[in-house]
Amino acid sequence: MVSEAGGPEVLRLRERPTPRPGPGEVLVDIRVAGVNFFDVGVRRDRLAEVPGMEGAGVVVETGEGVHEFAQGDRVAWLTADTHASYAERIVLPVANVVAVPDAIDDETAAAVLLQGLTAHHHSTVCHPVRPGDITLVHAAAGGVGLLLTQLIKARGGTVIGLVSRSEKVEIATAAGADHVLVSTGDAFVERVLELTGGEGVHAVFDGAGGPTFSASLQVLRTHGTMVFYGPLIGDVPTIAMNEIPRSTRLTYGTLPDHIRTREELTAHAAELFGMVERGELVVRIGGRYPLAEAAKAHADIESRTTTGKLLLFP
Repeated sequence: MVSEAGGPEVLRLRERPTPRPGPGEVLVDIRVAGVNFFDVGVRRDRLAEVPGMEGAGVVVETGEGVHEFAQGDRVAWLTADTHASYAERIVLPVANVVAVPDAIDDETAAAVLLQGLTAHHHSTVCHPVRPGDITLVHAAAGGVGLLLTQLIKARGGTVIGLVSRSEKVEIATAAGADHVLVSTGDAFVERVLELTGGEGVHAVFDGAGGPTFSASLQVLRTHGTMVFYGPLIGDVPTIAMNEIPRSTRLTYGTLPDHIRTREELTAHAAELFGMVERGELVVRIGGRYPLAEAAKAHADIESRTTTGKLLLFP
């Protein structure tokens, strides 16, 4: 639980009564919970008592009117507006839950849903990547960045990946990035323009927050697209409309707009699971922690030294 707003140290284990499912809900025994940078924002501002927006587990009880799932079913979930996955059990509306195929293990199911759907939204809706598109992916060795790189490559695009440390280059390259640059802040501009013959990229996927926003705009070509999704990592940037260069498009992609219905959640999740089963999408697990060490997981993800997905195990 988040005892108060603050640093990782405010995350502490607490005993709470086991919740019971109401109509249209399921009670799930959590096997794995995902850690996301959004959880850091929840902790810093105490937006919820218990962080955690995703996980995988087994249904142990169903509420009245639930026909989609039964006791013993393996499921994964995504909660865009509520949290509470840093726990042993959780009650979830059926609308937020998807069945996990037998071929998908619990770790992959917990790791791919939120970040995978985020990457899917960015590469299919915010900027539908076309064959030949050149893209710039910030934090290319992170959870979203690795999945985004693979989805862009699957759609025929070229990826220039940005990483913060030299030891992350190999990881981003293994995911399919065509070029990987070690860069912090706005140091990447000149090199990206060199790689694109001065034209710039067709799209930038920037989850690095305010410090890189202006530089990302500088490397876009005329009519390029800036996909921004990082306000919890840094200051939220501001810009006057007449300062937007080269008739570029700006979009702030939010996951609830991508999964407005359970049907959309089920369809998009099935697409991701299918890519994993076919070996077209590889989920990298960057760290595994007991639930009691959630504070360490938060400290690690804030340090920018992690790669891939961090997971908690009750």
